[in-house]
Amino acid sequence: MEIVKRPGPPTGLRRTLWRLPISLYRMGLGGLLGRRVMLLTHTGRVSGLPRQAVIEVVDHDGHGYLAASGFGVRADWYRNVVASPEVTVQVGGHVHQVTAVPLPAEAGADLMARYASRHPAAARRLCRIMGYAVDGSQEDYREVGRHVPFVKFVPRESRR
Repeated sequence: MEIVKRPGPPTGLRRTLWRLPISLYRMGLGGLLGRRVMLLTHTGRVSGLPRQAVIEVVDHDGHGYLAASGFGVRADWYRNVVASPEVTVQVGGHVHQVTAVPLPAEAGADLMARYASRHPAAARRLCRIMGYAVDGSQEDYREVGRHVPFVKFVPRESRR
């Protein structure tokens, strides 16, 4: 694995394009995006206002949804969920109250390797977007996973 260039979060037109799926969710059409994309509603760490981002579901293990911050620890959504981990996610038409739990680097390595074996073309493309050159080996993907912050969104117990 080689770090080619770590891009910052998108700005300008690129940011607008990345945020287009939020409009689909707001129109009630989030189900069209499938189960690999979720709408994250979180609280801005500075403003205290509700914020939204659409992020890819890397895995769903029955105990929560797992996602990677492709733009690293500088991504606004990542910094916001670290500051205020009580968030809401919507996958398809289902809304879940969850707690965001950052994962250790070794857990990220395992997740990235599993993701790459299940979705090889998407993993290669994702690595390129994040600024990593990979040779396609499991160890290369594991190394990428050690550098990329992963978050598990764990369902909160309902409070009655």
